[in-house]
Amino acid sequence: MAAKTKTVFVCKNCGMDYPKWLGQCPSCHQWNTLVEKAISTATEQNVPAWSFSKEGSATGAIPLNIREVEFSQQDRIDTSDTEFNRILGGGLVSGSITLLGGEPGIGKSTLMLQLALRAKGLRTLYVSGEESPQQIKMRAERIGITNDECYVLSETRTDAIFSHIKEVKPAMVVVDSIQTLTTGAVEASAGSVSQIRECAGELLRYAKQSGVPVILIGHITKDGTLAGPKILEHMVDTVLQFEGDRNHIYRIVRAIKNRFGSTDEIGIYSMNGGGLTVVDNPSSALISQHNSQLSGNSIAVTLEGMRPIMIEVQALVSSAVYGTPQRSTTGYDIKRLNMLLAVLEKRVGFHLGSKDVFLNITGGVRVDDPALDLAVVASVLSSNEDIAIGEKTCFAAEVGLSGEIRPVTRIEQRVSEAQKLGFNIIFISKYNKIVPQNYPGIRVMPIERIEQLVKFCFA
Repeated sequence: MAAKTKTVFVCKNCGMDYPKWLGQCPSCHQWNTLVEKAISTATEQNVPAWSFSKEGSATGAIPLNIREVEFSQQDRIDTSDTEFNRILGGGLVSGSITLLGGEPGIGKSTLMLQLALRAKGLRTLYVSGEESPQQIKMRAERIGITNDECYVLSETRTDAIFSHIKEVKPAMVVVDSIQTLTTGAVEASAGSVSQIRECAGELLRYAKQSGVPVILIGHITKDGTLAGPKILEHMVDTVLQFEGDRNHIYRIVRAIKNRFGSTDEIGIYSMNGGGLTVVDNPSSALISQHNSQLSGNSIAVTLEGMRPIMIEVQALVSSAVYGTPQRSTTGYDIKRLNMLLAVLEKRVGFHLGSKDVFLNITGGVRVDDPALDLAVVASVLSSNEDIAIGEKTCFAAEVGLSGEIRPVTRIEQRVSEAQKLGFNIIFISKYNKIVPQNYPGIRVMPIERIEQLVKFCFA
């Protein structure tokens, strides 16, 4: 039959299509993201969707009672990277498809190349649409890892990639990046919504049919979200976010979605000249090793995923040089800081409205755990009064708007981490149910209101 051609407008951000152009996408509320796309549809005979033959559907699939479905525990594929295995829930699942996103230059390609090179006894195919084999080799030499079972391919066409996959027969495929791939099934440029969606669909079908895990590297937009249609995140099994400041050495890989495990786990790496190195003890790495006690510094016991981590909080309070006081944070929510400053002003009587307040979370990591509140308050008061906090003192509690000290989750793990690292005192909420006698060597200080913190530390 003759083919009809019609035009739709597709959002570059979320992938939704509309019959006419709109200034703002009603789905994702982004402005100027709709682009025109011509699609052709064949006018087929109007056949009801339910008119199948008696044998069932074309694929031969039939409905099964859930009790009749055979269940077998799938073995995880060891990637030889302890942190990456932890994030995935124990390793890669056969036939899974994983999406890794992060800012440019954060280390996504380096991490995936290390993964491909370290997988001993696992034949891997590293497909790059951004680098030549010579460039990949240069990076591999810098990393200093060799593997006879790692193959590299510089290609962007999916049909050519699948033909090489048939020859190599890999046990794991890495694609860097999904935005560079193109397929002949769609007439559009690389990186467009339709190309990303169709290329990801082809790789998804390959992974499910062959049982070979596929890892996709994805770009992110200026607001930090994964580029391409939002449906891409729904198609894959696991979505990982690579976080960190390029000016600092520490990187965090966080699971945003995981069909085969928990999203509470994270992996911590340090970037150096030889690539990314696993940080076995992040608590000691994120705490400054200074001998002299300085005002404005405090130690918080936070949770990154399921792992308790000690993080140093630094604050600087000074008289405002200009008319309007400045509020600046690095690695911490500035709205949360403003709230805590208002609590100190209203409930405790510290006049900070005319002073500049700067807050920094060391190591370049970003923390949104409410248990950081008490450490932030302690750092601000320490800098304001110019009184140093004890070197072996730490904090783990949330601060409420009325100045009350609120409990936080998994306090036992936090106290155990502080005890293991040699801290003598930990301030927690009075409402946390904990038995101090179970933690010899560390004094647990339960407090009810913020005034008690001022009395203990700054009186």
